[in-house]
Amino acid sequence: MRAEVASPESAHTPRGLADVARRVFTHGPLLTRTLQHYRPYICPFEELLRFVPEGSRVLDIGCGGGLFGALVCATRRPARFVGFDSSRAAIDVARAGADALRAGARSADDASPAAVPEFLRLDVGDPWPDGPFDVVSIIDVVHHIPPEHQRAALQQAAAVLEPGGTFIYKDMTRRGIVRPLMNRVHDLALARQWIHYADLDRVQQWLTDAGLAVVHRAFLPRWWYGHELLVLRKGPAT
Repeated sequence: MRAEVASPESAHTPRGLADVARRVFTHGPLLTRTLQHYRPYICPFEELLRFVPEGSRVLDIGCGGGLFGALVCATRRPARFVGFDSSRAAIDVARAGADALRAGARSADDASPAAVPEFLRLDVGDPWPDGPFDVVSIIDVVHHIPPEHQRAALQQAAAVLEPGGTFIYKDMTRRGIVRPLMNRVHDLALARQWIHYADLDRVQQWLTDAGLAVVHRAFLPRWWYGHELLVLRKGPAT
């Protein structure tokens, strides 16, 4: 199946991004595919994509089934996209989606087709992919990391970002009662994991301590979920 580059208009709507996901994720377990198809309606990917410059080199930490990679490559024409995750099943899904993008790139008439993402399965402690990277993203990952390791993981992520590059952090909110509860239920049902929310102010402090400066911060409600977005930029090398 051909997975085409999305139009600029659809790139900024959940429906348009869900259409991309349906075209890309056509193989694998039905439940997994269905979750990929509908996740753009509950996760504000259109907001994250605004901070990925065209032609950039992107590293996605804890990429899961590769949905963000597929959306970036179908809408932002990165020079390179690398995602990694410790889950073999997730990486299998991500690679199947990459195959669909590759098939679409071969058949496209466009002179500059979408880049094809690379997905790696890495265990905790394995070396991370070699850079350089202009954008580093960590999306809905930190709440799966034990609290005592969250700071180190974020600062390791900041360290692989090129000077002048953009760091995209997105995770679920701790605000209120209903939204955090719904996310806990979601992760217990799908990931079978008790999650550990990171305080956004603390995350911001950890990353500014690592030499990054905040350029955007937002709370993004979507249905019964709540999302916290933090975008930072790395200063020039000294």
